[in-house]
Amino acid sequence: MTKKRNRSRPALSLQERLNKFTEDARAAAKNMPAGAERHALLQKIRDGEAAADMERLLSSPAPHDTK
Repeated sequence: MTKKRNRSRPALSLQERLNKFTEDARAAAKNMPAGAERHALLQKIRDGEAAADMERLLSSPAPHDTK
């Protein structure tokens, strides 16, 4: 007998999770001294913002061709 996977939906949407991550990471970066760790965290924030932008573009209605 195969085991059934426990599939559950996340409580927040992807957009909301990305926004929360960037807000939390930005708050953490404010308290960090300048250095490699802070730089890496700021890069993750930029990546999270880019992912949120891509997700927003991909989930928006597609433009219709008028040909």
